[in-house]
Amino acid sequence: MSKSQKNVETARKTCAPSEFACLNGQCVPGRWRCDGEPECPDGSDEAEATCSKQTCPPEKFDCGGSTNKCVSLSWRCDGEKDCENGADEQDCASDAKACPSGEFMCANRKCLATVYVCDGDDDCGDGSDELKCSSPLTCGPNHLRCNTSECVPLMWSCDGDPDCSDGSDEGPERCGGDGVPYPPSRRANCTVGEFRCANGECVRLAWKCDGDPDCKDKSDESDCPLLTCRPDEFQCGDGSCIHGTKQCNKVHDCPDHSDEAGCVNATKCEGPLKFLCKNGECIDSAKVCDSVKDCKDRSDEPKKECGLNECMINNGGCSHVCMDRPIGFECQCPTGYQLLDKKTCGDIDECENPDACSQICINYKGDFKCECYEGYEMDPVTKTCKAEGKSPYLLFTNRHEIRRLDLVKRDYSQVVSTQKNAVALDLDVANNRVFWCDRFHRKIYSAFIHEASDPSQQVPLVDSALQSPVGLALDWLQHNLYWTDSGDKSISVASVDGTKRRVLISTELSEPRAIALDPHHGFMYWSDWGTQAKIEKAGMNGVDRQVLVSDNIVWPNGITLDVANRRLYWVDSKLHLIASVDLNGAHRRTHLSSAERLGQPYALAVFEDRIYWTDREREAVFTANRLTGQDIHTLAEHLNDPHDIVVFHQLRQPQGVCVCVMANGGCEYLCLKAPQITEHSPKYTCACPDGQDLGPDMRGCVPGESINKIEDALNTFPTMLLREFTSSDAPLLTAAPRNDTTPSSSSPTGSAPGTRAADAEDFPPASVPIVATVVFGLLCAGVYLVWRNWRRNSTKSMNFDNPVYRKTTGEGEEDEIHIGSSSNKTTITPHKIISYIHLSVLELDLFFLQSVLRINHQSNYMY
Repeated sequence: MSKSQKNVETARKTCAPSEFACLNGQCVPGRWRCDGEPECPDGSDEAEATCSKQTCPPEKFDCGGSTNKCVSLSWRCDGEKDCENGADEQDCASDAKACPSGEFMCANRKCLATVYVCDGDDDCGDGSDELKCSSPLTCGPNHLRCNTSECVPLMWSCDGDPDCSDGSDEGPERCGGDGVPYPPSRRANCTVGEFRCANGECVRLAWKCDGDPDCKDKSDESDCPLLTCRPDEFQCGDGSCIHGTKQCNKVHDCPDHSDEAGCVNATKCEGPLKFLCKNGECIDSAKVCDSVKDCKDRSDEPKKECGLNECMINNGGCSHVCMDRPIGFECQCPTGYQLLDKKTCGDIDECENPDACSQICINYKGDFKCECYEGYEMDPVTKTCKAEGKSPYLLFTNRHEIRRLDLVKRDYSQVVSTQKNAVALDLDVANNRVFWCDRFHRKIYSAFIHEASDPSQQVPLVDSALQSPVGLALDWLQHNLYWTDSGDKSISVASVDGTKRRVLISTELSEPRAIALDPHHGFMYWSDWGTQAKIEKAGMNGVDRQVLVSDNIVWPNGITLDVANRRLYWVDSKLHLIASVDLNGAHRRTHLSSAERLGQPYALAVFEDRIYWTDREREAVFTANRLTGQDIHTLAEHLNDPHDIVVFHQLRQPQGVCVCVMANGGCEYLCLKAPQITEHSPKYTCACPDGQDLGPDMRGCVPGESINKIEDALNTFPTMLLREFTSSDAPLLTAAPRNDTTPSSSSPTGSAPGTRAADAEDFPPASVPIVATVVFGLLCAGVYLVWRNWRRNSTKSMNFDNPVYRKTTGEGEEDEIHIGSSSNKTTITPHKIISYIHLSVLELDLFFLQSVLRINHQSNYMY
């Protein structure tokens, strides 16, 4: 055996079983073997001799050929080439591309629900769904034909909400009078600081005539004076003017940042093709050492340096590569390294660039490696992380309906129909349910996705005390539903069946809009586009409220969470951008900023490496690469006021533990996930309906403020007794002097009150039971105060606005609320019932003692 072979054998013995031993002795993770990227310096992990022996497991598809790559079996015949040789899309059944029965196949092979055929809209994208249509369009017996030839349900006519694009279903010729131009879901009057659009919407008054249409009908930009700037000023994209010196000063002075767009520093004199003279001039490097004076100071023609190769001596002092120049030399580094100073190369941490990888970035000397989270797999062709399992699809609201669009097969269908104004939705992926808000009817509905097209299967969950629900999110672990209401400016929660509900936040909210949840960590996030626009964060039980984003934000409409990468994305309809921060509000990034590309974006969703968003102005759904902001495509167009959008895939709602599963966590009403701030944070807390508070056991509910009243009475009880004892005009243990004579007679020697208090014969007989009762009451009160003090000393409490965190200490207890005393068995104790009885007894004792004091006060004057 040769010496090199012995070294390889030694290296293989030192590598772990899960690692691959390179021929040079280096160890790399075994999952990097035959992944298409050489990690061994000698390339042995991708050698043909190594990869030809690879066999794919049953859940993988073998690409075959010389590459021997394995891809997810679910990617087979999905319309995308995942193998480099395209083998995963070869020999697919001829009917694999056929549309399901009951659907229409467009000329471009796209599948379309038959309801979209001959509806006047180009839903296929190639116009084939509108060919061979009978003209004019006829409507069904229960539908009304608009003046624009659209068909809407007859019941929607004259309901105060225009459903025809031209508003003809609400016109005076049909409804009489002046018609009903504004739907009741919109405010009748805008505030002083708002402008009323022609369609009834309200936008900020400062946005009128700013050059950027904010009303959907663009009425805020009509009848505006022409904005011009002085010759020495720069006109921003919104029409405002700034001084000309502020353009390209590396500071965003225009609200739309247009003053820094397209700026190029023309004074740079860098690179091998440029030479910087000592006097600051910049000339072409080809003119250096050509015996012609090009720099005015002749610094391009030094006699001692021209023709001298400094790299011949000790490599110029460079640690890696030395490049000789006409004058001097330059140290350079190989790929994966950078100059730490002018001569020494160091490793580049490519993972500092957030665009380096889709998900996980691993940096190592001279290079880096991209990996994927569990459930995702690296696509050999695109080198991005792609979800395993069934193909994802989009659900989005389109005012009167909810539509579905498959992101791989491009199937396009209708899920929910005949809605008045569907504005928000969310999903329960595990149970295949969809939840949505209808802003016109002011209700929240739910249905199984495969049954949602049947109105009889659409169950109203919350149908009262809603003014203008605009945001909706589901806690898929604890099965609670959260929503924002811009009408009463609140954030509420309800059980998934809608039977229990509570307002969580109702203060310091101006225009709450979108809401998103992180049930694994117990936090909720929401946007507020009011006067002080911001994005906030709080626990899912309403505590630990904090502002995440408040700078450079004007109209934050939609927000969404990238669960895998732990980031929050939002769209700003005023600044026309898509941006993101991490879940602590740091590391902010702008992914796309363009008034042309982003008209009035409303909602967005993130999945894999793509961003999806709806645009109310362009009435379409778009997608782009979330890392680069490029590769923008239109997925659906010719829509009718699209609003919310979500992605359906099991990886969008990762499985976890439901902490409220056992007897509702012992809570009488709602069990809400608590924010996991530290490892000692409680797992959940209980909540009561509006108007009620948590009882002493922090699980049951009692009428609001009753506990506080009892506590205040008990806290003032000793002071009250002391005052009664020491009161001069109402002595408790000192009897008034008895007068045995007639009323006309008087004592010859007036004794001071209380001088005979010690004489037993002068003590009023009726005071004996009173004193005994008072002493007994004092003993009871003392016992209770001692018990309460002990209870407080053995309890750690963290008080918030709503509700109260409470964690009972003790050895062996976990950091969560227990039911009963056993940590491994959940039982419901009678403690709650006893506590209610105890409180009632205390109230009776207080009432009795106060009565006794009053009786004694009166009896002192009777004797």
